Amino acid sequence: MANFLPVDEQLAYIKKGAAEIVKESELRSKLDRSLASGKPLRVKAGFDPTAPDLHLGHTVLLRKLKHFQDLGHTVIFLIGDFTGMVGDPTGRSATRPPLTRDQIVINAETYKAQVFKILSADKTVVDFNSRWFSKFSAEDFIRLTAKYTVSQLLEREDFHKRFREEKPIAMHELIYPLAQGYDSVALEADVELGGTDQKFNLLVGRELQRAYGQESQVVLTMPILEGLDGVNKMSKSLGNAIGIHEPPLEMYGKVMSISDEMMWRYYELLTDVKADQIAAMKADAASGKAHPMALKKDLARGIAADFHSSDEATLAADDWAKQFQKGGVPDDLEEIFVDVELNSAGHVRLAKLLERAGLAESVGDATRKLKQNAVRVNGAIIAEPVAPLDLAHPITIQVGRKIKKVRAKIRGGSSLD
Repeated sequence: MANFLPVDEQLAYIKKGAAEIVKESELRSKLDRSLASGKPLRVKAGFDPTAPDLHLGHTVLLRKLKHFQDLGHTVIFLIGDFTGMVGDPTGRSATRPPLTRDQIVINAETYKAQVFKILSADKTVVDFNSRWFSKFSAEDFIRLTAKYTVSQLLEREDFHKRFREEKPIAMHELIYPLAQGYDSVALEADVELGGTDQKFNLLVGRELQRAYGQESQVVLTMPILEGLDGVNKMSKSLGNAIGIHEPPLEMYGKVMSISDEMMWRYYELLTDVKADQIAAMKADAASGKAHPMALKKDLARGIAADFHSSDEATLAADDWAKQFQKGGVPDDLEEIFVDVELNSAGHVRLAKLLERAGLAESVGDATRKLKQNAVRVNGAIIAEPVAPLDLAHPITIQVGRKIKKVRAKIRGGSSLD
């Protein structure tokens, strides 16, 4: 039998950062029974392996799964290798093409390798919903679809919007919420986690469990994490994401770039620090007892350590301090060789150099960064597109939070005029 914390303490930890619990009274009842019997709750979250790389926004659910795991409950990381071929229509204004089986398999393996940076590999149950759906007959699917009506499905906001705008809704998309809901039936889930945008699908699971004679799961939704801009949803396409495979220094630096106000949001959704401790830190910052910069450094170091190691996180913190507080550069900065063309005056076109060094996406992007005073060469801000540089020795170029040591391979020619 497991030894569980008192129910009130469990609830406080579970509720940290949660957007909504449907219903909290049911969760308390389940926790009471679990405490009395010593039997852990079965807590699931499903992930369709539609993209191979995760960012911190994806880890919000993983972090909450970990909290249940910390409390001694059984966590089920469900890979939707069947539903992934359908494609979740949540938030989409058009039907997307289904993934192939090969794409699903590759992405699923990548997911498994990444999630154990947060969850315990020994304690986590990894399952695939093809385990039951591959055995589903046509009759089984008809019985499943008979549990719901078209009008109920069209209550879903994105379906309703597309229907009203006379945009196509494919039949397989209508089936998706039912398939996700049936996952909870197959797993006999006590609790299901999802983002706030998944609420409709999660509630379908509650209803389907009742229809199949089970007790309804509790639905716990987590907020959608804002990205580095503090406004938009974290997204690689918006350029405001922190990837969990990014180097420790880059990850540390990106966390340090968020606002002091956003720092508390990240503490709440991306760490195991308890709510009362976060409240105490906020009070200390407000009173001047603690400096927000020091608290943000602790946050950045903790996040970097989660996905790398404590030693690498500490090194990243030291290197960041050298770069941005002491004007120095990391000791282990890699030296790269870049072709540099000189004009007739022997000056360098910096925009081209930045592009070739991988410090800008294009010459146009580099030109914008120069105009924004975001470029430093050997510690000095340079805004001119063409500048005289001493290329006899390696130069250190810093653009935003990226920094490289560049040794020039000089080309002749007048293309810089």
